[in-house]
Amino acid sequence: MSDSMVDERVTDEIEALKAILLDDELSIKENDRGEPEYIETILFPSTGEDSQSQYVCVTLVVQLPYGYPDVSPNISLRNPRGLDEDTVRLMQSDAEAKCKDFIGQPVMFELIEMIREHLTRSNLPTDQCAVCLYGFREGDEFTKTECYHYFHSHCLAAHVAAAERYYREEQEKLPQWQQDTTNKFQAICPVCRESIHCDVESLWSAPPPIDVEAATDFSVTAELKELQKQMAALYLRQQQRGGIIDLEAEGVKMLLRTEDDTAVSTERLNPPSTSLNTYANQSMQSVTQVQSSNNTQNQPRQFHHNHHGHNNHGHRNRGRGRAHYRRQFDKMRHTETTPR
Repeated sequence: MSDSMVDERVTDEIEALKAILLDDELSIKENDRGEPEYIETILFPSTGEDSQSQYVCVTLVVQLPYGYPDVSPNISLRNPRGLDEDTVRLMQSDAEAKCKDFIGQPVMFELIEMIREHLTRSNLPTDQCAVCLYGFREGDEFTKTECYHYFHSHCLAAHVAAAERYYREEQEKLPQWQQDTTNKFQAICPVCRESIHCDVESLWSAPPPIDVEAATDFSVTAELKELQKQMAALYLRQQQRGGIIDLEAEGVKMLLRTEDDTAVSTERLNPPSTSLNTYANQSMQSVTQVQSSNNTQNQPRQFHHNHHGHNNHGHRNRGRGRAHYRRQFDKMRHTETTPR
């Protein structure tokens, strides 16, 4: 089959996808030659016009290799929301089998319809609530955030209320001039930390999760008591060895420093019998000998320098005449003969 026929089939398929799917649902990436290489689309359950009832979604990425559709494309499912791992693996295997069955003809529409059917059957969050860590059962009221994460309505209300209370308490701890009254509290998703908008009052009206209500009260079992004894013995052992830090004792400690701290710390680090101290003493002796030899060698140079300076002084006095030297000589002799 010629390349022109392959290009025509791929082009017709892409044009049809652009006509059916919305711009924000379809993304086509081309290579350097302008040929389509990746086709990416976000798929939702088939709920008609009720987008609020779409609780799951997934991103379908199809890589078109050279020779498609005569060659099977590579399928990957990314960013699944509200789907457990088993459901995603089932969708992946069914998509790969569909591609093998449709070798020689475009398969994008078949893949999209098949994955939509999976999402419609699984249009109920199958993961756990990140607040209470219980799953979603039939009869639970849950809420879908803008970022497609799911929580029991009662649990999300408790989380947002606790976060807002903590925010208010932290604001009250600040001085009056540091409190920002314009910065209002913003609820965030407990999973991805994205900003969310929810009505806490309506969420509080939802009943607690069924598993939470049916959970038995906590009781200390014999196994737990034995574990507590083991941990208590381990704690005492660590405390006796100095492995436990007493925060109250550390808070009242006072640090005193004296002038001899440096010398004492040096003696502790380098005791007289260590090889490090012996090596340091030998190094100091070697440095002292080198300095002494340098001073000895520099003495003639210093004398020559002074003598040379005296000659320069004589050069500066040259030209003053014999009378000048005669007066200086008489003055020195007069000073020496003057009785003290």
